Amino acid sequence: MIDIIVVIGTIVLFMLFTKLYQRFPHPIMIPLVTTTIVSAVILVVFQIPYSTYMQGGEWLQKMLGPAVVALAYPLYNQRAIIMKYKYSILSGIFIGMITGLVTIFVMLKWIRVSDNWMLTALPKSLTTPVGMQVSETIGGIPPLTAVFVMLAGFVGAIIGPLVIKFGKIDSAVSRGVAVGSASHGVGLVKLREYGERELSVGSLSMGLTAIIGAFLCPLFVYLFM
Repeated sequence: MIDIIVVIGTIVLFMLFTKLYQRFPHPIMIPLVTTTIVSAVILVVFQIPYSTYMQGGEWLQKMLGPAVVALAYPLYNQRAIIMKYKYSILSGIFIGMITGLVTIFVMLKWIRVSDNWMLTALPKSLTTPVGMQVSETIGGIPPLTAVFVMLAGFVGAIIGPLVIKFGKIDSAVSRGVAVGSASHGVGLVKLREYGERELSVGSLSMGLTAIIGAFLCPLFVYLFM
């Protein structure tokens, strides 16, 4: 019974926040962000264990696979532009990955956190499954890495549109690479509003960032830690 309540409740929450976002389309009101925050607050206030929530939440989690596969359709439709700008996309992803590693490394060194926290935070720009695996490999804390990945996605999805707006970034490729490589799945939700080109480049960037990061992150740790 609890699994049905969780699934229906989460879907209803998401639909309500989607309606609210359509009326107040501010980046901070992105339904995926607001639904996650409110769901977490409900669990804390009513002292509902996460394991209890996941009795139904696992069914929603299982839908992530088909959702990611569905991204192949717009990717196929935009294959011409992807092939045309393949070198720009690859170089943008690589530079973005390096920049992300260096900035989080310098920031955490500056505030003098422990190496354990450092190793946990470094894979933040990867998707959750890859990020957790990389975190375990380099000696981090995988569950906490998942939290950092979510935070990176939320922050990127909120701040990304503001950077695009005030930076006057008109290129679909630039938008897709920037948001897709930094904010993974959460960022793709926002990219969908810009158009199919941005969504396609963003989904490709998300996948390639995970692949490249799985190699670069351990190498970075080996060289600098």
